[in-house]
Amino acid sequence: MTAPSSVPDTALPEPVLVERAQDGDDSAFEILLRRHQDTVYRITLRILRDPGDARDAAQEALITAWRKLPTLREPAGFGAWLRRIAGRRALNVLRARADTDPIDEESAPDLPGRGPDAEVLAGDLREALSRALSGLPPSQRTCWVLREMEGWGYEEIADVVDATPTAVRGRIHRARAHLVKALAPWR
Repeated sequence: MTAPSSVPDTALPEPVLVERAQDGDDSAFEILLRRHQDTVYRITLRILRDPGDARDAAQEALITAWRKLPTLREPAGFGAWLRRIAGRRALNVLRARADTDPIDEESAPDLPGRGPDAEVLAGDLREALSRALSGLPPSQRTCWVLREMEGWGYEEIADVVDATPTAVRGRIHRARAHLVKALAPWR
């Protein structure tokens, strides 16, 4: 019989927590959720642009992760696996509703600046970016958001949108071209 570990569960490495959760330890999965829930919500919010829909999609993604956790073969890849689930869930919601509304100002990238004039200019630019993003097809917008706002790689995006990395690059290129044209007055 081994002595109990003096390391609190919250300090355990993620792969250990994943393995424990796969073995049925609910508290280990709860710790994993606390570590990743903000990221999952941020991803769904940036794709869906609606806090209510994003909360629902994030919750559904976390439930899916719980159900599919036994199928995860690489515990060290839990974070990437969970982000893919969240991205897919949000994309499915986006496809289902054929969304064309502009993104929330809170989810737009922050722009550097100082003083009230810069704040007004930044707000106007965020609004212009929001309108420009709304003009993109959902597949291009999703790829651009995941790449430029979330920093995902082409392979990871391709896995979420069920496309090849080459197709993802093409969608992002077309999205960038559209955004450059739409934001030309801001140069």
